[in-house]
Amino acid sequence: MISILLVWKIAQLFLIMILGYLLVKLRILKTEESIVLSKLSLYLVMTAVILSAFQVDFKPEIQAGLILAFVAAVAIHILLLIIGHISGRLFHFEEIDIASIIYSNAGNLIIPIVTAVLGIEWVIYSTAFLSVQLIFLWTHCKLMFSKEKKPHFRKIILNVNMIAIFIGVLSMLSGSRLPAILNETLASIGSMIGPLGMLITGMIVAGMDMKHVFTSKKVYAVTFFRMILCPAIILLLLKLSNAASLVNNGTEILLITFLATMTPAASTVTQFAQVHDKNAAYAGAINIMTTLLCIVTMPIFVILYYI
Repeated sequence: MISILLVWKIAQLFLIMILGYLLVKLRILKTEESIVLSKLSLYLVMTAVILSAFQVDFKPEIQAGLILAFVAAVAIHILLLIIGHISGRLFHFEEIDIASIIYSNAGNLIIPIVTAVLGIEWVIYSTAFLSVQLIFLWTHCKLMFSKEKKPHFRKIILNVNMIAIFIGVLSMLSGSRLPAILNETLASIGSMIGPLGMLITGMIVAGMDMKHVFTSKKVYAVTFFRMILCPAIILLLLKLSNAASLVNNGTEILLITFLATMTPAASTVTQFAQVHDKNAAYAGAINIMTTLLCIVTMPIFVILYYI
């Protein structure tokens, strides 16, 4: 049942990407106009998602589950960083390739998927992975694309997404809540994250040579790492660690973390490439290939997870 729901949700997002593609091909919009949407997604919609996700009661069972999810997310990101940079040296991958291997499209996909597959009450556990990923995105990933030698901690701390994480955590720990009208407004804005990210990707793809998507050997190599090798290694480690037995509902909590890990390459990588004047079309090609493959790989990995 979970596998069927996954296919359904991924297919919906892929259709939205096609609509973004058609908007450009029908000359309603231009590919370069997607940069405005990229900035909206990075600095407004993602912030709304973070703030909205932390508006929950911090009960003991939620605390234990969040700690497990957070530790798992940190461990997985460290592992992915190692895999990404080792593969970069071995196969001469560039920053877009490495970032696509390390960073999944969890920001766009995990909340819609968790809501559809497990229910809205489980979304809180996805915030652990999203928070960890955001910290790495705005430190490690941003440094890769900007070519800066060291992080400007002032810029990182004052980044709107990092501020949202701090406010969200403080809000949850203190038990304070945003006014209902503001919380509902943030939830409405946050609901755009999946569709908006896929529209951006579709618009970028419309401006590129599609032959490059299917003929580039590098795209296939990155796709293999992102969609098959990395999830397989993580699944094996989750099984061997038996971490799911540490807390109540540990199997479902770690499934959420695993789902976030095996999503396609992050559309945020495409947006970073665009903002920093890198090859956004190539990043979009990786996103398309991994999105196509995830329709098959994600349900299979879910089945393997429950075996």
